[in-house]
Amino acid sequence: MAEQRLVNCVKLKKQLPGMDRPPVPGDLGKQIYENVSKEAFTMFLDYFKMIVNEYRLDLGNPATDQIFLDQMKEFLFGTGGKLPDEYVPEKK
Repeated sequence: MAEQRLVNCVKLKKQLPGMDRPPVPGDLGKQIYENVSKEAFTMFLDYFKMIVNEYRLDLGNPATDQIFLDQMKEFLFGTGGKLPDEYVPEKK
């Protein structure tokens, strides 16, 4: 079994297991692969799922791809992603 690759996660501010491969092509994928943990990227995917549902985004629309990339940059490297103004968390 291969040794787990660790990264200094820019999102969670600690050393954690990194991703197995870049999640998207190009420079952004490389930046995420080198600087974001699996845990933080999973947090982003959960966040983006909420965005898709809240705004009823069409995942087949190329414009949604750009929203995905913009939200990924903001969530992982920016201020952390802003919840939609209309968002009401589910009651557990």
